[in-house]
Formats: sequence, C-alpha cells, structure tokens
Amino acid sequence: MSTHTQLLYHIVFSTKNRQRVLDVENRTRLLKYIWGIVKNQKSHLYRINAVDDHIHILTHIHPTIALADFVKTIKASATNWIKSEKIFSHFTYWQEGYGAFTYSINEKDNIIEYIKNQEEHHKQISFIDEYKNMLDEAGIEYNEKRLD
Repeated sequence: MSTHTQLLYHIVFSTKNRQRVLDVENRTRLLKYIWGIVKNQKSHLYRINAVDDHIHILTHIHPTIALADFVKTIKASATNWIKSEKIFSHFTYWQEGYGAFTYSINEKDNIIEYIKNQEEHHKQISFIDEYKNMLDEAGIEYNEKRLD
C-alpha cells in the first residue's frame, strides 16, 4: 500500500531577537529561495510570506521528512544564502526554534489568506502577540520568558 498523508503545517519563525532586518526590497528574493528549498525537499508550498522580522509558511511536508529536519534545512540554507548574497545587511541568524501548527485541509484557504495579509495584520498586532495568540489557540502551554 502507498503512503497517503494530508498534514498542513503552518510554520512560523523569526529573525534572531526579532530584529527587523528583512527589508521589503529583497523579501521576494528570499521567499522564492525558500520556495525552492521546500520543492527540493519534495514538499508542497501553499503559501509563504514575510514581514521585517518573521516568516510564515503553509506547507505539506513529504512523509519521509521530519518536521524538525524540514525547518532546520530551510533556516540553515536561507541563512547561508542571505549571507552569501548579502541581501539583508543586518541579518545575523534566525531565532532558535519555531512554531508549527497543523490544520485541516478545510482550513487551508483561511490560512492562505491570513498569511497573504501579514503586512496589514502587523499594523495592528506585534509578532510576539500574534505568536502568543497562535499558541493559545492551539492549546500549547508556554513560558513567556522563553518567548523573548
């Protein structure tokens, strides 16, 4: 029998110390590069977007790839690429860790719209408040001190 999965992951990670270094002029290049990383991992990207201090990815990960390995590959490859291309002059690294939330396929369109509208969304709410809301909605316990 073949392997069949339908797991939508909404992955979120930030720049180190949430530094606002992902300049709008070069963000599209970064997002296209990450899209290539996702494709190279035999995974499907539904939507990706970023603001100046974090990235949102909605994806289906190939069943042979562990989530932690998937995110590690994206972050490491993107870091190397950013530094070699010198596109974000003040970028150092990504934060340690990430958030990953699963959703039903029925929620895909809503999550895509949410990710598409990050610029508008963050005119009203900070990344840390957004992230806390995501954790709360998912029922994930967290230590506020570890979110800094």
